[in-house]
Amino acid sequence: MPLTDPWVLSGRTAPSRVLFGPHETNLGSGRALSPRHVAYYARRAAGGAGVVVVEAASVHPSDHPYERAPLAADCAPGWAAVGDACRPHGTVVLAGLTHTGGQGSSAWTQAPLWGPSREPDVVSRQVPVPMGPAECAALVAGFAGAAATAVAAGLDGVEVDAGPRSLLRQFLSGLTNHRDDVHGTDRSRLLREVLAAVRAAQGPDRVLALRLSVDESAPWAGLTPEGCRRLMAELAPLVDLLTLVRGSALDQAAYRPTASRTPGFHVELLAAAGRTPVVAQGSVVDPTSADQLLAAGFAAVEMTRALIADAELVTTVRAERDPRPCLLCNQACQVLDTRNPPVSCVVDPRSGHELTEPDVDLGAPGDGRRVVVAGAGPAGLEAARVLALRGFAVEVVAPAVGGLLPVVAAAPGRGRFAVFADWSVAECARLGVRFRPGTTEDADVVATGGLPGTPVVAGAVPAADVLAGADLPPGPVLVHDPVGGPVGVGVAELLAVGGRDVVIATPDDLVGARLGPTGDLVDANRRLARAGVRRETGVLLRGWSDEVAELAHRWTGAVTAVPCAVVVDAGHRLPGTVLPDEGRARFAGDVVAPRTVLDAVLEGRRAALAVADRVPVQA
Repeated sequence: MPLTDPWVLSGRTAPSRVLFGPHETNLGSGRALSPRHVAYYARRAAGGAGVVVVEAASVHPSDHPYERAPLAADCAPGWAAVGDACRPHGTVVLAGLTHTGGQGSSAWTQAPLWGPSREPDVVSRQVPVPMGPAECAALVAGFAGAAATAVAAGLDGVEVDAGPRSLLRQFLSGLTNHRDDVHGTDRSRLLREVLAAVRAAQGPDRVLALRLSVDESAPWAGLTPEGCRRLMAELAPLVDLLTLVRGSALDQAAYRPTASRTPGFHVELLAAAGRTPVVAQGSVVDPTSADQLLAAGFAAVEMTRALIADAELVTTVRAERDPRPCLLCNQACQVLDTRNPPVSCVVDPRSGHELTEPDVDLGAPGDGRRVVVAGAGPAGLEAARVLALRGFAVEVVAPAVGGLLPVVAAAPGRGRFAVFADWSVAECARLGVRFRPGTTEDADVVATGGLPGTPVVAGAVPAADVLAGADLPPGPVLVHDPVGGPVGVGVAELLAVGGRDVVIATPDDLVGARLGPTGDLVDANRRLARAGVRRETGVLLRGWSDEVAELAHRWTGAVTAVPCAVVVDAGHRLPGTVLPDEGRARFAGDVVAPRTVLDAVLEGRRAALAVADRVPVQA
């Protein structure tokens, strides 16, 4: 039962056993689905996804969890368009339906949140209003009405959300449900009422799926795998498909773990589902791992982030090639953010931008014209790959291949950056790109990287050198991190895990501020604490002598002396050169300015497309 095999689901045949799960995209127009949604899902369907669950829509106006959250009442045209775009590929398309309850936001409704009990939310600190019989009935009717709308729009069915951020999970959990009525003494009753109403509304011939949280990481009162055995046995016969998920507000990273987390799939719960097919969910990004889960008894595997990284994942695997690897970094695909960034991907910036970023496989062929790319970091490799796809004869000139990707990969949990470097090199080689060691001044694309910055104190060791394996003198280490990004955190964690006494100092109010609250920020600080790293925040490094560093607090000026044998500088790097006034479009990556991998890949792609438009046709 390989991942790429067809899958019969409730009388429908999906083209593969890969599920593209529901997730926030910020692609909406108001609270409706937009043409950007249609292009986004259609691309995954064309790439072989077996089941697509459209971004979950709120079933009642009381729920407005983020600014561009879809509202089911406004989604009929969008659902119809998504279904029409995916249907030619055989993809089974389900509408995600949700209500986030106390995990939502009152910012947009200016009304109290709904919840099972008056229990403050651990994230927003808002206290929901306990739902009465009228609100419970309205919720059930909202799910039923949304399901009827979805199937009338031509979709194959719906997925009901009882996952980490859902109101239905809050009713199931002893953490949030303290009621003494029928919905408290029987915590699964409301969910059963919703499922029955949805089944009646959409009819027996449509797919009814359920996303169910089985582990809230709160064994003292929350949902646990052991406690969910009976719940699953009770709910499984009511649905056609069951996706098991982990996490809650107490442990948001369990739902979308980074590479620093070991995912759990609770294979031991499969027997409780009986004949109902079960989907594995939780950081499955490699086809080999997915096949192992299928062999363990799962009917399908959710590979959402893998399909964001490579929309053609299934067709690529069928062609016996390695798909573009997901980095498990949550840097561009985790978009629940007040800035409303559209969903995207570090390794494929076209994800989420299908209507604005051109397909690199399209365009006038290069007819074998020769082009030269200087540099083989993420920007240079992407430029070379795109130019080769466009039909050019590409030569890459660089002192080494991979740029800083292999260096970054040395940090704990960042090993997949090296996998991405290897994939990029392999793809270039497959497309006929030639690599030559050295440097050149005569290049069509210049991606030669940046320069180390000047450390605050003389004698500090650059973080890149530490990640590259430089030996440090014995004794305690101060990691100076004015950037607040993954490099400083990674170096501190690497040294601490290796047995060093480490202090990390940052002018920010918390360590790793740029990791973001919905990314790796919380988990990173947990890991540093477990590793024994002392965190000094809101401080400036003022000096280092006689194996003592002086840290001055930003606001008070109070000075803290920190013993350290060496200072590791994780500060800002510098651009590689001063750009000329003309022809700047051919420069990409750190040579322009310090870039994230996402920015470097995007600039490499755009530089390649600019070159493709101006290289003269051969006579």
